[in-house]
Amino acid sequence: MTGKWVAKYSGNPSFPVQSNSTAAKTGSLRLTAGRLLIVQIVQISVDSMSAPFLTAEWRDLLVLNYQVQPELLLPYLPSGLELDYFNGKTLVSLVAFRFLNTRVRGLRVPWHVNFEEINLRFYVRCSVAGQVRRGVVFIKELVPRAAIALVARAAYNENYYCVPMSHQRNVSGQNLEIAYSWRADGVWQSVSAAVQGEPTALAAGSEAEFIFEHYWGYCRARSGATTEYQVTHRPWRAWTNPKVILNAQLARTYGEQFAKYLSVPYSSAYLAEGSEIEVYSGKALL
Repeated sequence: MTGKWVAKYSGNPSFPVQSNSTAAKTGSLRLTAGRLLIVQIVQISVDSMSAPFLTAEWRDLLVLNYQVQPELLLPYLPSGLELDYFNGKTLVSLVAFRFLNTRVRGLRVPWHVNFEEINLRFYVRCSVAGQVRRGVVFIKELVPRAAIALVARAAYNENYYCVPMSHQRNVSGQNLEIAYSWRADGVWQSVSAAVQGEPTALAAGSEAEFIFEHYWGYCRARSGATTEYQVTHRPWRAWTNPKVILNAQLARTYGEQFAKYLSVPYSSAYLAEGSEIEVYSGKALL
């Protein structure tokens, strides 16, 4: 495949951006960095699909799982895919984690290297050339930098939003505590987890393996076609049943259609240590 991937920055992003006092103090610098990011990506050819689009570390992945009715997810299901089930259950997952050492096409951009993300996702299957690929579809993704949301929307047409976010991480001996916060509709929300000891390998056939062992992402392109992209990383270790505190009205973030399912206690929770990852450019699903 030859050609050039182009993103244009108009100065008026087509996605919601909320600001706070801290962001206001450094807003012009971050905006400049965001423009640099777009300019640099515009100048890079994507003739080779073998090089990762993005490299980073994903760390401290806190996952809360909820069972839903399959019909709820059908409007979000790109064509050519089918829902993936675990023991007959349809799951959506609230995932909070940290991006570290982020590079886009090998480029580091100030203020866009380390940041948080929170997303809501569900699980799908796709058959390509006789191979069954297990992947995820994102319903909504939150990040704290407008340029990150802009690039993700331009490159993958993912449903990214920019909101104020923060995290706290405390380690004491064998104890780890991680907390994520974000603001939705002017109200701060949070989710935290506490664990002890060492994480363990994911047991074959377990729900944890089902949740974490998905290496493909799918989204609906602007044309309506389905885009597929690959994510690679080593197998993760995780803590099962962390002590979780959820202080959030998730309907504020993800809409009233999910209120019925996200307002009840989650069915399971995991905290994965994470690793270095690579995300590859998307391509149309044939």
